[in-house]
Amino acid sequence: MATRKTALIIGASRGLGLALAEEYCGRDYQVTATVRAPSKALDDLAARFPVSLEIETVDTTEPASVKALKQRLGNRIIDTLLVNAGICLARENTPIDADVNDFVAMMVTNALSPMRVVETFEDQVPPRGIIAVMSSELGSIAANRGFWELYSASKAALNMLMKCFSQRHPGDPRAMLLIAPGWVRTEMGGSQAILSIEESIPAVVTAVEARAGKPGLKFMSRHGDSLPW
Repeated sequence: MATRKTALIIGASRGLGLALAEEYCGRDYQVTATVRAPSKALDDLAARFPVSLEIETVDTTEPASVKALKQRLGNRIIDTLLVNAGICLARENTPIDADVNDFVAMMVTNALSPMRVVETFEDQVPPRGIIAVMSSELGSIAANRGFWELYSASKAALNMLMKCFSQRHPGDPRAMLLIAPGWVRTEMGGSQAILSIEESIPAVVTAVEARAGKPGLKFMSRHGDSLPW
């Protein structure tokens, strides 16, 4: 009997992360999904997939919390590590009128903390495994249109840190991915977004898993197309 693949999804209480957990469960993965605070929606999903889904609690902005999660998970193999946790604050502000605390919070939550999670768990991802972080088209400097400036800056910083991580691991056989899921109608994306979750997440998972066994860093769309840095 074949061993089921495993996925660790960081940030799955709602929106894209919740949909990722559901999609991986539906594809018969053994899924560990994390929340910062209790999520009824994720609890309901666990009731639907009692064998496939386990829920863990972690605050990615607290290094001690991330370390504690690693200790609880032990040495289990993580075929797909997917870090989704993120926030969007001060959407319409520019540097002149932004609250410094909002900017710092996004930089810590969207850029520094995801990479700390990657650094903590990457030794449990096997040679044909996947290390993936949820980025955004807004993280592209080349394609910048001046939209959600401070959030865009945090995603560009994330992209840079992931690039630095890949440069520190020359010859690494694992796929390293920065994923742009599109502008999706979630609490973060807002009601004006052009995509439904159903139009984004299944494609995201298909594109991510297609990269298994393909080494190197890629900044890509939900369809697996390369995006400009």
